[in-house]
Amino acid sequence: MIIEEIFSNFEYQIDCVTLTIQMKFITGLLVVLSLLVFGSVFISPEVFPYVGLLPFLVPVVLIANLFLFFMLALAWRRLAFFPLICLVLGYKFFLISFQFHPKNEEASGLKVLTYNARLFNYKNPPTGAEDPTVFSWLNEHPADIKVIQEFYQDFTIENRNAIKFLSKEGEFDYTYHPLRGEPKNRSYGLAIFSKYPIVNEGVVFNEKNSNGAIFADIQVGKDTLRVYNVHLASMSIEAEAFENYDSAKIVYKQTLGKLHLGSLKRAQQMNILMEHLGNSPYKVLLMGDLNELPYSNAYFRISESLQNAFELAGRGFGFTFNRILFFLRIDHIFASPSVVPIQFKTHREVDYSDHYPVAATFTWGILFFLRIDHIFSSPSVVPIQFKTHREVDYSDHYPVAATFTWDGFEP
Repeated sequence: MIIEEIFSNFEYQIDCVTLTIQMKFITGLLVVLSLLVFGSVFISPEVFPYVGLLPFLVPVVLIANLFLFFMLALAWRRLAFFPLICLVLGYKFFLISFQFHPKNEEASGLKVLTYNARLFNYKNPPTGAEDPTVFSWLNEHPADIKVIQEFYQDFTIENRNAIKFLSKEGEFDYTYHPLRGEPKNRSYGLAIFSKYPIVNEGVVFNEKNSNGAIFADIQVGKDTLRVYNVHLASMSIEAEAFENYDSAKIVYKQTLGKLHLGSLKRAQQMNILMEHLGNSPYKVLLMGDLNELPYSNAYFRISESLQNAFELAGRGFGFTFNRILFFLRIDHIFASPSVVPIQFKTHREVDYSDHYPVAATFTWGILFFLRIDHIFSSPSVVPIQFKTHREVDYSDHYPVAATFTWDGFEP
């Protein structure tokens, strides 16, 4: 019995040592992988081949570190400090992925919208006069500036004349740059519509297909903003192919190659875009379908000089892709640090395209956060409505209005 007990204890100790070695190996492997993945966002795909694919592993690495940390912490293992360190190093990715700001849907300021319209679904037009269309939704949206990628323009058919509908026959100023087709008949490209005057416009780059970038200098009150509409090279993901296991196996290797080539192309386009951004004489709004995850080198490059509206005013995950790969957020709104987002929304209820529209509300001014204009009243005079008219920018103060009532008052 004694000998059996000794052997039993010895085997238990061996199992414990083996388990410890295994856990150390798994922890060490995860730490190395985490450092490689986190560091990949700072390396351009032009410098190191296939590095553009590593950011796709960021969510996997974060979840793995969370799981390992809790497992080791509950077992009171000192190894728990290693996944904890990785989580601390990757805290920025948590902030990029998920936000919990208030909805603030009544916010007043400059309202903007970006939308990849997928050519307005021109191959499948509405079947009846009462059917809602993407044009009606865009017209009803209160955005002051609307930028649209994959904008399909047809001068030959009255009810497909997108410029006529969205400019509201002169109410909105606009600039349209065709990327493909016949500009006087049918074409598609990039468009910017603005309630405010467009005083200058231009092309940043043009790939002569569905990709490119344009800008418009828009005079908003006493200020001028440079607004970019950007559509970077596609990820080339055939979303429909991932709807079942058999087709996913077929396109798997092809997709990896396409993802690599796409990230390389976007890196080259980013070089042109960043140079143009650096020469802007005005505050900047950059919007569009970047075809880049928030964990990409392109995203981090833009974030060095501009702020992402989702990070400062968004809510939830903000996914913008309307297909089986629903967890992608590739449509973005960036702004100069002095142009502050106070509201952000992804319109997931709008499913005319394979992308969801993204909207934000901005304000700016060095001391924009001051509230120094007030309305007071006696206790018996009761306020029932209050509004700051941020849309009125003739002065360095906004008008403030209120509605009051009291006992015996008859309007």
